[in-house]
Amino acid sequence: MNERLHELAEVGQSVWIDYLSRDSIQGGELQGMIEDGVAGVTSNPTIFEKAISGSDLYDEQLQQVSGELDDPKEVFLELARVDIQDACDLLMPVFERTNRLDGYVSLEVSPDLAYDTPATVEEAMRLHRIVDRPNLMVKIPATQPGLAAIEEMIAAGKSINVTLIFSLARYRAVAEAYIRGLQRLVAAGGDPSGVASVASFFVSRVDTEADRRLEEAGREDLQGRLAIANARLAYAAFQEIFSGDDWEFLESKGATKQRPLWASTSTKNPEYKDTIYVDNLVGPDTVNTLPASTLEALMDHGEVNPKALEEGLNEARKLIGELREAGVDYEDVTETLEQEGVQKFADSFDELLEGIKSKSRQVVSQS
Repeated sequence: MNERLHELAEVGQSVWIDYLSRDSIQGGELQGMIEDGVAGVTSNPTIFEKAISGSDLYDEQLQQVSGELDDPKEVFLELARVDIQDACDLLMPVFERTNRLDGYVSLEVSPDLAYDTPATVEEAMRLHRIVDRPNLMVKIPATQPGLAAIEEMIAAGKSINVTLIFSLARYRAVAEAYIRGLQRLVAAGGDPSGVASVASFFVSRVDTEADRRLEEAGREDLQGRLAIANARLAYAAFQEIFSGDDWEFLESKGATKQRPLWASTSTKNPEYKDTIYVDNLVGPDTVNTLPASTLEALMDHGEVNPKALEEGLNEARKLIGELREAGVDYEDVTETLEQEGVQKFADSFDELLEGIKSKSRQVVSQS
């Protein structure tokens, strides 16, 4: 096991990889990362688009499935199902060893359903059904309509990765939806010990958007601070929400905390350290999901400070006001990022489907 990943595990932080491809599964790369200490996998349309367009390992299945299915989305789900099932199987020993804490693989509902609660619930149920693995987490975006879908899925006993969280208010709403779902599950006689969830709180994109606005306002002195401050305040909210009598009752029934998962952790600004969104977000009961390049940087020269998430809370709270005085509205920054995040994933999904149509024609013509 990699020394730094071992240190993070000792603190209580799990490292997941934000990357999946058939090449990484069949070539042994994913297994190697698991042996290093990676404890889970997240995926999204962009990741699948790159994987399918950049490999010939999908060609044989693509040729077969394209002859049976006309809808490119259904073709994609067949391709993704195989990869997700294989990744789940590789991570099953982690799932069992950690008593269901880790070992999960995430698959996202179609981004075009982000504002449609019933359709999101229907597709999330379907994804759980077709993958048919206990260590699958279906990703649902934390839009306002997504909150109701999250509650429904948790109440139905299904594990969920809540994605695209940017603001503290939305983070609290997500945690509350999770708790309401657990309360409904327990009230109906269900067993909450089989349900897990993470709340994917996006990090580097917050700095990208805030820094752009701060540059326009001539306040470069405040740049590079909001993303980490935002995450630390979310962690403080997590500690508050998942404590006290109400939570302890659910915990006594077997419920587990919905851990914050730090997403969007690659460094976008070359002036910032390549592990800035790892080193500063270390703490118990958390997950950090990393792209391959950030994982390599962490294993090589990351810094593990067990108290990183609890430092600078007073400064973090003051920063929101300082930004407002500088003309940068926190709520507008986070709302803009949510809308852009949904749109980016929807655009990536459209590209993915176009790529599948193009590659299907190519492999069929070659047969």
